[in-house]
Amino acid sequence: MKDLDDQEKLALGQANIILVGMMGAGKTTIGKSLASYTGKKFFDCDHEIQERTGVTIPVIFEIEGEAGFRKRESQVLRRLIKKSNIVLATGGGAVLNPDNRLMLRKNGIVVYLRASVNDLYRRTRFDKNRPLLQTKDLRAKLNELYQQRDAFYRETAHIIIDTGKQNVRTLIKELTKRLIHYNSSQPIDTLSAMRTITVDFSPTSEKRNYPIHIGNGILSQTDLILSCLPQKRVAIVSNTMIAPLYLEPLCEALEKQGVQTIPIIIPDGEAYKNWETLNIIYDALLKNHCERNTTILALGGGVVGDLSGFAAATYLRGVPFIQIPTTLLAQVDSSVGGKTGINHALGKNMIGAFYQPQMVLADSATLETLPEREFHAGLAEIIKYGLIRDPVFFEWLEQNMQRLLAREQVPLIEAIQRSCENKAEIVAADEKESGVRALLNLGHTFGHAIENGVGYGVWLHGEAVAAGTVLSAELSRRMKLITEADVARIRKIFQQVKLPVEAPRMEPEKYLELMSLDKKVSAGKPRFIVLNRIGDAVMRADIPPQLIIETLSACMSNE
Repeated sequence: MKDLDDQEKLALGQANIILVGMMGAGKTTIGKSLASYTGKKFFDCDHEIQERTGVTIPVIFEIEGEAGFRKRESQVLRRLIKKSNIVLATGGGAVLNPDNRLMLRKNGIVVYLRASVNDLYRRTRFDKNRPLLQTKDLRAKLNELYQQRDAFYRETAHIIIDTGKQNVRTLIKELTKRLIHYNSSQPIDTLSAMRTITVDFSPTSEKRNYPIHIGNGILSQTDLILSCLPQKRVAIVSNTMIAPLYLEPLCEALEKQGVQTIPIIIPDGEAYKNWETLNIIYDALLKNHCERNTTILALGGGVVGDLSGFAAATYLRGVPFIQIPTTLLAQVDSSVGGKTGINHALGKNMIGAFYQPQMVLADSATLETLPEREFHAGLAEIIKYGLIRDPVFFEWLEQNMQRLLAREQVPLIEAIQRSCENKAEIVAADEKESGVRALLNLGHTFGHAIENGVGYGVWLHGEAVAAGTVLSAELSRRMKLITEADVARIRKIFQQVKLPVEAPRMEPEKYLELMSLDKKVSAGKPRFIVLNRIGDAVMRADIPPQLIIETLSACMSNE
């Protein structure tokens, strides 16, 4: 494998590259190859500990216990981190110490080498030099450690890359590209703030991969936008609420870079997600003679993104499209995955297309101006990810919800990142919602019926999803899938966020009628996402209408 040339090394810079991940993820193997490829010096924290003490790690564990080893580990990390231009492989448990996590993030680009438990088991099953893995049930122990540590790896990392899908040579090249892009796409003062996730479609797919950039204050980094423009001309769609806040500074920054901007302002609100508003966008594109290389940029919440994306999918049979979501719900859900469209009088999102953006740029600073009600509604979609597939994340949310409600930036960016990672993995596996992507609709069959029944815009989407999710949990309990204690946990976290946990009063038969118009209906039967347990969801179409009516009756408000 040919080493980087001087220009590539300059782009990568002198920044330390710090590898974190589970035992068996490949930190040492990949670290040595990465150091050789990039011209940096390699250090292995575990090796340095053994060099300093003169004994093996199993001996240290035997004499001093894990606590003694962790103390030595932190001391060695503090010494190594003072170096520059190195690749550092850390121990699997280095991130358990919060001081270590902060120190690593501040002193380099942290890369989480993520591997599945199956891959970890295959790589470590004969290893006798890892004290924590000397157990009768290795797979169970690895799963336990993974559940304990994954959240800390994610919290610490600037870049996450999976190690089980490609050989070392290919992985090194892909990782180096991401490191160069990451290092060159941001000023030094935001290096530790921005995180990038890739929506990674299968190599056999015609769809291109695209990045999701997450951070505080990154809207000003116009180089990220410029890298996605095939032509220095962009139509920026925003609404009457967001445009006064962010449109003018964005246009000025782009125009300084020689980009012609075409502002298109639409009314604010779910009630305007219709043909009339879509035609406002079409009219502006046509009047300004926008071509196929003109990019449409959505600057706003979910309504702006859905309308802009549908316009991009259909104008001239498809033009480039960028998402800059400014609401929490849009940042963690609607901007990722390519669902675009408009509402119809008979149903929500009934007319639309799957159309992937070139990039998503989620600036958490825009959430500072978000009204409290909308911020809380966005948290409903975040909670959803924990319920359908990430029980560790759900527990983290229970523990950190007060910090999120206070809009603390570190946990907020972490929650956005975790949500986008979950969404990106699902979308990459099932773009057109023919399988696993349907699980993202937890609470939505009930929720869309609520929105339609009370009139679009009366309830926010996240509010309807919250009530719908509690209804789905109660339905799951009545199907004997989860316990009353599980339902109580789910109800409690939504109450903590001040979101509704009951459906508005309406005849149950009316709900059934509205749910019959849902997009997930198959063979005339509505399909529901239910929970086998917290962190494990499944779609079912065999639920008797009477059970749905009983669930609705039990979970409707008295008002």
